[in-house]
Amino acid sequence: MESGDVVDAVDAAVVGVKHDDVEVTFASVCVLLFLSIGGGVVCFRLVPAVRDLFIKANLYGKDLNKKDKPQIPESLGVVCGTVYLVVLFLFIPFHFHSSLLDTLDRDTFPYDKLVAFVSALLSICCMIFLGFADDVLNLAWRHKLWLPTVASLPLLVVYFVNDGSTWVLVPPFVQEWIGGESVHLGLFFYVYIGMLAVFCTNAINIMAGINGVEVGQSLIIAVSLLILSVVLYFQGNDDRHDYYLSISLLLPFCVVSAVLFHFNAFPARVFVGDTYCYFAGMTFAVVGILGHLSRTMLLFLAPQVFNFVLSVPQLFRLVPCPRHRMPKFNASTGLLENSEIAIERKSISSLANAIISVLGAFHVVKVTKEKDIVTVSNFTILNTLLHMIGPMSERQLANTVFYIQIFFSVVALAIRIAFV
Repeated sequence: MESGDVVDAVDAAVVGVKHDDVEVTFASVCVLLFLSIGGGVVCFRLVPAVRDLFIKANLYGKDLNKKDKPQIPESLGVVCGTVYLVVLFLFIPFHFHSSLLDTLDRDTFPYDKLVAFVSALLSICCMIFLGFADDVLNLAWRHKLWLPTVASLPLLVVYFVNDGSTWVLVPPFVQEWIGGESVHLGLFFYVYIGMLAVFCTNAINIMAGINGVEVGQSLIIAVSLLILSVVLYFQGNDDRHDYYLSISLLLPFCVVSAVLFHFNAFPARVFVGDTYCYFAGMTFAVVGILGHLSRTMLLFLAPQVFNFVLSVPQLFRLVPCPRHRMPKFNASTGLLENSEIAIERKSISSLANAIISVLGAFHVVKVTKEKDIVTVSNFTILNTLLHMIGPMSERQLANTVFYIQIFFSVVALAIRIAFV
């Protein structure tokens, strides 16, 4: 490489790289990093400052996995969600600074990119609001299923208007079977990404039950997606702006989530509530849809997919579903054990009996059969781990979930980068 080429490359890195009518500069990246860290500092100060306000407002719960059952303020995810939105609102002018400063020709302004950015924030804002409403009003599950669908409509419309592709690339080992590198899904692709939004917002929620697990798993997934977005951005393909949008959404999310995890990890000083679960889920859905990572997202969410499939019999009332399916705390040992439900044999349908028998045979759930009663552990990944490994402390169980999430995140990264 000649000296002139080296100088041009350095200038491009420092001054900016322009693609799709949006100029990404070193300065804008620094602003994003600065605002994200600033948002983290604000969260670190706000969360402990508002604890008593939430308790006074009766927004608290008892930590059932502790001997003294302390009162813990709940729904603190709304604090971090609000700070997150403020950070990204402040970042909008810097994200589009080159176009805003160009007053000579407004016809060249990337309105499609601005609409995509704002629609992403709108969907996330809607789910933070709905999550907080759920914490306060305790919405039924049927509402939790259709509300994310409504909140994701702006994303689907923007994706359609911006000529979002409905062609899906397939891995190399599948290309030989279908005779091409991609398949066209058409309308089914919009159905899929709409369902993805519903799944993401609820998948984090139904995997809750112990200190730190909601935020911990979300933080691991977000960091993995951030790494993937950075790698794909520097590969220099046509979707670079979409990956930069993902980076812009994920970086502040990682920072505020790390701060919240500090307060929510064992022993928890705050509960994050459904607000954070919806906030995290919709953030992942937005990144998957607008960042063109919708297929890869399911790889990162493999533990959540397993937990959802395992939970289906209880979620759809094929098997009785108690209000809380979290593990049971044994006060004498200080360890967590399987939480169980007792079912009368005569009330078990043939389908439910078959499901219980199959899952019991594979040691996914613990089944104890007596004369008239069948006792079965709740259908969650937390109870499955306790059944397979044995009683654990709350910290050990949370760490086990995190190790599983890290493993699948590494596998997902390897598959996405190496094979697609």
